[in-house]
Amino acid sequence: MSRRNYLIKRVVQALFSLWIIATILFFLFRMGLPDPTAALITEGLNAEQRALIRAQFGLEDPLWKQYMLFLTNALQGEFGTSFSYRAPVAEIVWERLGNTMILMVAAITLAYAIGVPLGAWLSWRRGSLADTLGIFVGLMFRSAPMFWTGMIAILIFGVSFALFPTSGMRTLPYDATGFFDKILTLDFLWHAILPVLVVALYYLGSPLLIMRNTMLEVYGEDFIEMARAKGLPERDILYKHAARNALLPVVTQLAVTIGLAAGGQVVVEVVFSWPGLGREILNAVRTSDFPLAQASFLIMAAFVITLNLLVDFLYSTLDPRVSFR
Repeated sequence: MSRRNYLIKRVVQALFSLWIIATILFFLFRMGLPDPTAALITEGLNAEQRALIRAQFGLEDPLWKQYMLFLTNALQGEFGTSFSYRAPVAEIVWERLGNTMILMVAAITLAYAIGVPLGAWLSWRRGSLADTLGIFVGLMFRSAPMFWTGMIAILIFGVSFALFPTSGMRTLPYDATGFFDKILTLDFLWHAILPVLVVALYYLGSPLLIMRNTMLEVYGEDFIEMARAKGLPERDILYKHAARNALLPVVTQLAVTIGLAAGGQVVVEVVFSWPGLGREILNAVRTSDFPLAQASFLIMAAFVITLNLLVDFLYSTLDPRVSFR
């Protein structure tokens, strides 16, 4: 199969998966919440007023008509009005998703930027004290729940030493004219350091250990012996030859990490009061904000599917031996 055909096939599969998720979300919320506008209806409203509220949100229409309207609007990026905020859901979701992406991308980038070269170096020092300590630290942070690590970090660096803020992403009050105006400040960086480090330490163990173990297998390959026979420096053999061929399992784990991080952000966002999409999903479910919860789950799913699709296409770049079959 050519690269182009493989690309088309994977995109079609991703779109089909997204349609399945959207369909499940649509029926799940309507089956789980017989009256999703219950949060808006008070005891003082009569039957006519309650019916008017339901009609305003299109809940009096037949289910098939609601489903078609939902899919049509979703394709256009329109998800209705939030019950809690009384504002368009799309504006809220995209803003919160941006905050979540900043935290997730920064943390995963930091974890893999440290874990991959460190894992390669530990394989070179196999059996040494540094190797033992590296494995211990990686396993320790990978085993510790993020909410526990986050609370410890807040207690030590936020409360005891007062080095970093303990909540939020900016010092209140602040007036940002746009998304980049909100994040391109030292105050934002000051607030982001602790949550980014907590998430990065949690995911550090995966690339570190996988890279180390894969490198140990690659060291036995013939091309490594050939490189040594040519008299190449050990550092060049380690990072230019062995590491490149050991990256494929790490990329596979990256796809898994992205999916886990997208869902696991809820814990960190709640602990640090980070205004991200994960925390917004929790609040929407808690307050029965039907449109906001539905759109948040769908956007999060689309985000994860897209990133996993991009990771799949990195395979052939990292290892030309991979064929699209």
